[in-house]
Parts: sequence; structure tokens; C-alpha cells
Amino acid sequence: MGFAFFGSIVVLTLFFRSNLCQQQEQPIPNTDEFFISDFFQKMGINPSNSSFSHIYNFSGPVCSWQVVFCDSNQENVIGFVAPNLGLSGSIPDNTIGKLTKLRSLDLSNNQVTDLPSDFWSLGSLKFLNLSNNKISMNIPSNIGNFGSLEKLDLSFNNFSGSLPESISSLTNLEVLNLNRNGFDSTIPLGIISCHSLISLDFSWNSFNGVLPDGFGSSFPKLKSLNLAGNEIKGRGSDFSMLESLTYLNISKNLFQDSVVEIFQGTLEVIDLSSNHFEGHISQVNFSSAFNWSHLVHLDLSDNDISGQFFSNLSQAHNLKHLNLAKNRFSTQKFLQIDALHSLEYLNLSNTNLIGQIADEMSVLTHLKTLDLSSNHLSGKIPHLSLNTLQNLDLSFNNLSGEIPISLLKKLPWMERFNFSYNNLTLCDSAFSTETLQSAFVGSSNNCPIAANPILFKKKAHSHRGLMLALALTCSIVFLLAALLFCAFGCRRKTQMWAVKQDSYKEEQVISGPFSFQTDSTTWVADVKLATAVPVVIFEKPLLDFTFSDLLSATSNFDRGTLLAEGRFGPVYRGFLPGGIHVAVKVLVHGSTMTDHEAARELEYLGRIKHPNLVPLTGYCLAGEQRIAIYDYMENGNLHNLLHDLPLGVQTTEDWSSDTWEADESNSNGIQNVGSEGLLTTWQFRHKVALGTARALAFLHHGCSPPIIHRDVKASSVYLDDSLEPRLSDFGLSKIFGNGLEDEISHGSPGYIPPEFLNQDGSSSPYVITPKSDVYGFGVILLELITGKKPLEDEYPDENNSKEANLVSWVRGLVRKNRGSWAIDSKIRGTGTDAQMVEALKIGYLCTADLPAKRPSMQQVVGLLKDLEPVINQ
Repeated sequence: MGFAFFGSIVVLTLFFRSNLCQQQEQPIPNTDEFFISDFFQKMGINPSNSSFSHIYNFSGPVCSWQVVFCDSNQENVIGFVAPNLGLSGSIPDNTIGKLTKLRSLDLSNNQVTDLPSDFWSLGSLKFLNLSNNKISMNIPSNIGNFGSLEKLDLSFNNFSGSLPESISSLTNLEVLNLNRNGFDSTIPLGIISCHSLISLDFSWNSFNGVLPDGFGSSFPKLKSLNLAGNEIKGRGSDFSMLESLTYLNISKNLFQDSVVEIFQGTLEVIDLSSNHFEGHISQVNFSSAFNWSHLVHLDLSDNDISGQFFSNLSQAHNLKHLNLAKNRFSTQKFLQIDALHSLEYLNLSNTNLIGQIADEMSVLTHLKTLDLSSNHLSGKIPHLSLNTLQNLDLSFNNLSGEIPISLLKKLPWMERFNFSYNNLTLCDSAFSTETLQSAFVGSSNNCPIAANPILFKKKAHSHRGLMLALALTCSIVFLLAALLFCAFGCRRKTQMWAVKQDSYKEEQVISGPFSFQTDSTTWVADVKLATAVPVVIFEKPLLDFTFSDLLSATSNFDRGTLLAEGRFGPVYRGFLPGGIHVAVKVLVHGSTMTDHEAARELEYLGRIKHPNLVPLTGYCLAGEQRIAIYDYMENGNLHNLLHDLPLGVQTTEDWSSDTWEADESNSNGIQNVGSEGLLTTWQFRHKVALGTARALAFLHHGCSPPIIHRDVKASSVYLDDSLEPRLSDFGLSKIFGNGLEDEISHGSPGYIPPEFLNQDGSSSPYVITPKSDVYGFGVILLELITGKKPLEDEYPDENNSKEANLVSWVRGLVRKNRGSWAIDSKIRGTGTDAQMVEALKIGYLCTADLPAKRPSMQQVVGLLKDLEPVINQ
């Protein structure tokens, strides 16, 4: 009995000691240790059981964890570095926001979505890194509490709205990175108070407007500035006072005027690509304030810079990346590159080069990418250093001769190459048909017999003499037959040849100038000889078409072949020799471009291919007239489909993408394009909307520089023979240069964004951006869902009030949560009303009054893809 009693006492003692120890292991409430532990628990991570516990030693006291740094007394947390821990969701209140002594916080590369309200009270922070999360919020004004902050990295998140003016309080800030977010305001004036900045990155947002006054003189220590991928306006002089700058990237913005003032100091990286810079580049040569020897990266591509290349480039001994493509340089010979031994990337495409490729190319032993496409280079391909070369484009030149064997042997190991549209020869036995058709278009095969391996696979036949005799006998028989044919057909042949000779003589005397008249205009092709004016067909470069063929194809541009007349001019239907069915658009408003500039631009547009774009087949420059030739779209345009014709039929006599005055005399061109049931379904209209959105997204985000359509409307959308939507007339507005009238460049009535109109309805000088196209697409989307025209239609509502246009009517209904009222009765019941209402909301976003509030076309594509049509049973 005594032994049992003693044993019970021992067990109870051990039990109470165990509980006491467990209680002592729990953090004391309202201490930093408690807040850190509570943070992990509420974020769904138990440190003691976490898969990271063996790495970060989560088993001991919080101050001993590898992600936590405490002060010397092991009481206050001063550093919390927890990247890549799988943290997800919103950070709760009363956790890390209570770490009042915290100086360094790193939660990068997690899945954090929101920050707590007490987060902004961390006034001791010096280093804050929240990059690569999913935080979606506006930055509040109390970011000004971070007065001690030296480094702030919020990149790769979903922050939006504006950057508050209270950022002016961050006077100690040295590094600010907001890359890859959704900020869509002007850059605040308060930023110029951050005089300690060394690195500033606002790239790939939607910042707009101009830089704050005094921007260039506010940052004496700034070494790195990245504003790429925004909609910021300004001039090169905005950066002339940044004396410490070594890295400058302002690509893909709206900067303009001269680049001369940028070339100062000791810049190592200069990227000015895809802006509107202009002026004579030779002025830079006289800029003595610039040290060329420091330059490592220079990109001036996709601007309007003129003149000839820098002569000072020979001093850029450390230059590794040089891109001068797609500017308006004067005709000039190849760049002097013998001193640029460090070059790894060289792009001189579309720079008006003539003459031969420099033999000094062989000294560029580090070269990885070489692009000389779309120039006028001639002669042979010189010896190239092939050790590092991975990308080579020599297409669209006048190069001749054989492609060097050493280069051919290297090609299978390269990433990309293109020799198309030259006069080159090669032995093609080592290349697939697909490669020959994509990278060697226009090249000829020059394989010697000994180089053709197919011949070596054939075994010698033992009866070779018999085969020779048989071949000789067959030849004699065919010769006799040919003589008999000639004897009986000689007279007829002579007559036929005479006819052909007469026809040829008639063709030769087709002389101009030529004048053609339509109902609304008279246009003139001021050419002396029709057969002397070439017609370029991109996919068939060997066909020798001329303006004479265009005359024949359109019956001398007869009114019987006239499809329509619109903003740019008349459009005719025709068949070129070989049965090529085309639509011929005459751009009668003229152009400020020279013939060479217009040809270069049209050739560039001809290379732009997408399943939802109407292909530009070719062009002709007939005097002052620029003539664009397109693939013919059998099933007409979306405007006719929705508004003008009975459902299920379409006219082939209204091919245009402008606001056409329909030629009603041609009423015999109706053709069935599908059953009424197909064309009046939500599934079909969604398909048209998505295809059109993809076309615009490709123009805005897949082309460099981005192509702004400027006249997106329902009559710009065509249906091919498979009823796939295709957008037409992309890039045509640029052909007119700076002389394009406002009413043409700003779009068509009903589709003109509000920023282009003053209150009195007159034109506004607002700069055209991709968001202008987004507005036009939004109107098309509303047309598809409602079946109504943008203007002059019935727009009833519950109060029987009359709206002036489709956009204001639908936006009013959506705001009242009555979007379903607007759904076209013809498609109601072919899908869920909820999806159609969601599509109306997308149209609502696209037609926002402020351009900054409209989504990008990439975002629109994503939203429409999420609305997969559900067919009601």
C-alpha cells in the first residue's frame, strides 16, 4: 500500500512539471516573440511542424530562428527576413505591424495579397522588400510614416491607383522599385523631395502625363533610372541635369524631340527605343560632354531619328549592345564597326543601308545576334565570326552569291536565322522543306552533283546500255510526233502568235496620267507608263505585276468593281493574273512620306501576320497615290452583318473598313455565309469579340513598336470564308505621316473616345495611345451584345428617356444593375444572360471616360476568355 501511494506521488509530480514546462515555452503575450509566432500561426504555417523547420531552426526561441534578428537584449525584433516561405493571403492585424523596433522586413516571393492597417505604423523601417507577391491595393497616404526608409521594393505586385504625394516624406530613400504594377496616374510632385535616391524604377506600369517640374535637377545622386513601358510624355532635356546617371531606360513611352541632350556624362546604358524622338542624329557627334568609352548598351530603335550614324561610335570600345533599327536615317553605307570588338548584339534593320556588308564583321568575335534585314545591302555575305553567333537575319536585301559553306554548317546549331528575299544561292540538301520555305524564300538551289546525297543512294544498274537505247528510241518517237504537230498547226500557231504580239503592243502603249472618278471624289495616278510602275505582291516576289495589271483586274477602276468609298478612299474588287482575288484600296488623301518611306512602311505592314488580321497582300506606288492590296474577304464586315443585311446573308460588294457610302447599284452580290441560327448565337458573337480583341492585343503588345489602329469600328472587322473575324486597315494611318486630318486620325463617329472631343464637340489635340483603340473595341463589344448601332438607334430605358448614343445608354444600365435589358433579343436564350451581362461590363470598362481607367487589350482578351459561352438547352 505504501509503495502504491509513493508511486502516485511521483506520477503527479512529473505531470505538473510537464505542464509547467509547456506553459513556460509559450511566448509572453504582447511581446515581439508573441507577434512573430502569432503571424506564422495566422498565415497558416506552424513553425514547429513546418517543412522549413530543419532549415531555419524553428524549434528554439523566436530570436534564435534564422529568419528573425533581435537586438542585443534578445527582446525586440529588428529584422524579419522570410522570403519563399509559402506565406499566402492577407497579413492580419496585430502581428508584424506591432514590431515597433523593426528596421528590416523581407517577405518577397510569397503569395501575400493584402497588408494590415497597422503595417504603416512601422516608423523604424529602413529596408522593406515585398516584391513578387500578389498584393492588390492602393498605397495609402500614411506611407509618409516611413521617414527612415532607405530601400523600398514593391515590384511584381498588383498595386494600383496613384502614388501619394506623401512620398515626399521619404527623404532618406535611396532605392525605390515599383516595377510591374498597375499604377495609372501621373508621377507625383512629391517624388522630387527624395533627393537621396540612387536607383528609381517605375517601369511597366501605366504612369502617364509629364514628369514633375524640376525632376532632372532633384536627384544629384541618381545613378539608375528606369521608366520603361509607361505612357509618360516629355523631352530629352528632362534628363540633362542628372549628372550621376549611368543607367537610363525610358523605352516604350511618348517622349519626343531631340535626343542630343541625353548624351552627357558617363552613361553606360541608354535605352530610348519605341518613343517619338526625332531630329538629326549627327548633332550628337558634337556633344563633347559625353564619354563614349563608358557606353555598354545603346538602343535608339523604333523612333523617327534622321541623318547618318554616329561617327563617334568608334570610341565606344566597351559597347556590347547596339540597336538603331527602324528609324528614318539617310541612305548610307555600312557602319564603321572595326573598333567595336566587344559587340554581342547588333541590329541595323530598317536603317537605309546600301553597299556591301563590311568585311570587318569578322573581328566581332563575341557577336551573338546580327540583324541587318530590310535594307538595300548588296554583294556577297562576308566571313562572319561563328563561334558565338546564335541569331542571324539578313532577309529583305539585295545580297547575291553563295551562302558561305562555313555559315551553312553553323545554321543547325543556331537559334534563329533568315536569308529570305535576296538573290542568294545555296545547297539545300541539308535543310527541311519547312526551313527552306521560312528562312530561304527566294534563294536558289546550287547543289553540285557530287553534293547531292540522293544520287549516291542509287545503285548502278547492270543493264545501263539497254536503258540508254530505250531512251534514245523514245526520243526519236517524240521528235516525229512534234514534227507532225508543227506541220498541221503551223498556220494556226502563226495566227495565235500574231494575236499575242498585238496584245503585247497594246499593253506597251498604256500611258498616263490616269484619272478615275467615283461619286464622291476624283483621283489621279500621275504615271507616264502603266507597265513601268511595279506592283509588289509579298508572297509572290517573282511575279512581275505592274499598274497595268491593276487596271485590267479592276476594269480600269470601273465603278462596276467599286466596293465602297470611305475615309481613306475608294476600294475596288479585282482578280490579278493567276486568279488572285484582291481588294484594292486607293489612299487618295496623299501622304507626307516619300515613296521610299511609304514602301518601307507598307512592306513592314505586309510582314505582320496574325489569324485575326486581314493580310496586306501587296502595294503599288502610282505617282502620289499609295495603293494597298488586301486579301479579299468573301463574307463582308461586321457592321453589315449586325445592322444592314438580313441575318444569314452578306454582300460581297461592300468590302471596306471605313465609313462607307454603300454602292446600292450593286445588289447582286448576296451570298449565304451560314444559317441564321449560327449568326444569331451568343457563341458566335463571343467568338467575333474574342478574335477582334486578340488582333488588337497583338498589334499593341506583339509588335515593336506597338501599332495603334486609330479607327477601330464594326466595319473594320471582316469575316473570312471560315467566318473567323479579321481586323483590317491596321497601320494605314501612319502612311499619311503628319498630314493626316484630325477627323481621320481620331476615328469614326460613334467610336471616337471622349478625350478626342471638346465639350462643344470639336476635335481635341489629345495624344493617341493604345487606350484609344480599347475604347473603339468597347463600342464593338456593346454592338455585338445589344445588336444596336453606336449612333442613331433606339436606346430605351425604364423611364422612356432617350440616350444620345449606345455607350451612354449601356453604361447607364450597367450602373443601375440592369444590363440584361440591353441584350439583343435575337441572341437571348442562346447563352446565359449572366455571361452576356458580364461581357457588357467588359464593354463598360473599355469605354471609360478616362483612358487610364480602361484595361489593356491583353487584359480584355483574358476577361473574354474567362466567359466561355454556355449554350442553354
